[in-house]
Amino acid sequence: MKKYDIAVVGAGPAGCMAAIQGAQQGNKVIVLERNDMIGRKLLLTGNGRCNLTNSSSLEVFIEKFGKNGSFFRDVFSEFSNQDLMNFFEKYGLKLKEEKDGRVFPVTEKSKSVVYVLLNVLNEYDVDVCFNYRLEHLQKVSDIFKLISTKKEVVAAQSVILATGGVTYKFTGSTGDGFRIAETFQHQVTSLQPGGVPLRVGEAWVHDLKGVTLENVGLSIGYGNKKKFLSSGNLLLTHFGVSGPVILDNSNMIVELIGVHGDLQLYIDFVPEISLEALGVCLVEDFQKQSKKSLKTYLTNHLPNSMIDPILNNMSIDPKKKLNQVTKKERLSLLEILKGLPLTLCGYLSIDKAMVTCGGVSQREINPRTMESKLVGNLFFAGEIIAGCGGSGGYNLQQAFSTGYVAGNSAVKLKKN
Repeated sequence: MKKYDIAVVGAGPAGCMAAIQGAQQGNKVIVLERNDMIGRKLLLTGNGRCNLTNSSSLEVFIEKFGKNGSFFRDVFSEFSNQDLMNFFEKYGLKLKEEKDGRVFPVTEKSKSVVYVLLNVLNEYDVDVCFNYRLEHLQKVSDIFKLISTKKEVVAAQSVILATGGVTYKFTGSTGDGFRIAETFQHQVTSLQPGGVPLRVGEAWVHDLKGVTLENVGLSIGYGNKKKFLSSGNLLLTHFGVSGPVILDNSNMIVELIGVHGDLQLYIDFVPEISLEALGVCLVEDFQKQSKKSLKTYLTNHLPNSMIDPILNNMSIDPKKKLNQVTKKERLSLLEILKGLPLTLCGYLSIDKAMVTCGGVSQREINPRTMESKLVGNLFFAGEIIAGCGGSGGYNLQQAFSTGYVAGNSAVKLKKN
């Protein structure tokens, strides 16, 4: 039976950073990984480009995690986005910032990030045991025994669970960490999809799959409330909607669907102009271009592929001349251009999501150390912890930051 100071379960970003931080301070560290390589899921992030963090302020990071954000304040402060960028640049990986503060490697390849992590693990003599799937975790006195499905046994003074969530199951994220946590009486909160496309009830939208609506304003309506999301690109799919704005807000939308049922999504095709100003513009245009067909005119405001379906749903002839459009029809068009309503009736399953929302309850984890409040020397890092952020590098930063703090805290406990 091999004995270590720290055993890290999972070789994703959280696990690798935890192991590196522990080993840098002279500890004997092992990483137990069920795949035959590290960073399997990391390779898929950012469409293979790896959006590893965001340049936003600490307050924005906390805001991106919603009601769970305050829990991560300490770890984001101890190991910030700038600290993470400095880490990779120190080891030779140049980074670049893109739209909305998203940070990528200049190589635009996720494997460049994995390569750095692997090199640093090797530099600090971290043992990495591949094809090791943890089946049982036991604590006898002050020592943990980790037993694999093949009955391989590892002993360690501290254990860091960084097994991820339940998304992208083919990468090994099958929820093993949650099962282990529950054996130690930890509560695992409801697992919901984060960064997930949404289903739309209107069948005509499904026929427009592949159409991208650029720089549209988006709002959602529920009960008597209407909440503005942001402006951005919206992708229509064979089941509904996706795109950066949807993925970034899907965590919150999924929660609202759970509470209120179907929601309304309002698409503003001309967010740069007010309802009143657009109304005046339509009156003037309809007078000046009176002989132009409605379909031809609407190409100024709508993607061509959407004009016929929208007008058909409004029972307006696309060939109608502008001077034939009634006042009632013009006002209806105005409302559509500033807020086309679609019914959000659900979302794709969690295995199609980018990240797992839910996990080991934050109430049972010390936010300063990532140590369990129930079991001494047991730590959590990464997606296994309840609470997920919006898209844009925030969740990967959470993984690196919680991993850093967990590794550092396990070291301190050993020294004490």
